[in-house]
Amino acid sequence: MSSDTAAEKNVRAEDDEPIELPSDPVVILLSILVILASLTAAYFAAEIILPIVVALILKLLLEPTMRFLRKLGIPRGLGALFLILVVFGLIVGIGAGISGPASEWAAKLPDGIPRLQERLKFLNQPIEVLQKFLHQVDNVVGGGGGSNAANSAEHPSVTSGLAATLFLGTTHFASRFFETILILFFMLMSGGIFLKRGVEIVPRFKDKRRLVEISLDVERHISGYLVTITLMNAAVGIATGIATWATGLGDPVLWGVLAFLLNYVPIMGPVFGIGIFLLAGLLAIDTLWIALLPAGLYLLIHVIEGEIVTPMLLARRFTLNPVLVIIALVFWFWMWGIPGAILSVPMLAIAKIICDEVSALAAVGHFLGGDEQ
Repeated sequence: MSSDTAAEKNVRAEDDEPIELPSDPVVILLSILVILASLTAAYFAAEIILPIVVALILKLLLEPTMRFLRKLGIPRGLGALFLILVVFGLIVGIGAGISGPASEWAAKLPDGIPRLQERLKFLNQPIEVLQKFLHQVDNVVGGGGGSNAANSAEHPSVTSGLAATLFLGTTHFASRFFETILILFFMLMSGGIFLKRGVEIVPRFKDKRRLVEISLDVERHISGYLVTITLMNAAVGIATGIATWATGLGDPVLWGVLAFLLNYVPIMGPVFGIGIFLLAGLLAIDTLWIALLPAGLYLLIHVIEGEIVTPMLLARRFTLNPVLVIIALVFWFWMWGIPGAILSVPMLAIAKIICDEVSALAAVGHFLGGDEQ
């Protein structure tokens, strides 16, 4: 008896179908120009476009809940207001809950540096060798630029430049928070007004029906993807908070929220998280092997979620090319800072879902996909 499921048969049937490649050079050239123009606008008008993109993704994330409220007979306006209040309350509540612990950890860091140096003294010799090597390279390239370190010490603005650049996107994002909430409210309240207007514009009934089918399929798949990813990231955050509480690190809400946000950033987010949990454990826990537990448990949680649970839930259809994921991460971080890094994978997944549903873009969707598991 065959153990193949209907879903697997459908996937193989789709794989057997030939992928139509665009052949009109004019269409290809115009598409490239449109993409370049859109990216240019996204770069120079980031303060306007970023809140719109965030609101759109949140709208797709909240759309299943919105449909559920509509089934209960709640008017769309009241449902949108309720969801906005819930989102606003969660963000403000979590922000207030982690601000205190975050400030305490920031205050501990200066006094804890000698303790970290003592516990990591076995790394002193390799670091000194690396510093000497870099100093020699700097002398050769810069003509005796031995004063660089002194300049950095005398001018704190030099060393703080990286931090300022790193959090520039976050500052802009926070400053447009209410704009995002406002746009999200009207997107939720408007419902399918854009689809309705599009159907009215299209002349033929066949094309109208196809437009509705594609729009609903794209919205359903994107909403399912975003909800799944968000729930899995929330599970990672809860598990990490429990792990930090059990190991004695404390402040489980702070570490859970941090793990939740970092899980949106592929590869680099978990790597950065491991470093943070390692330093926090060495700073707060006396016994060395217990101090390493928070970072080890966080790594274990991430491996279970990233390599087993999430791929099983999303299936092969929603897997992405890992090289393109890294490129998207670097590109959108350069474009929009930390918010861009967080949004990079959801935006790439949305692009793949749209391309998979539109036959003319099937080749692009296939290119964005990852290998079979």
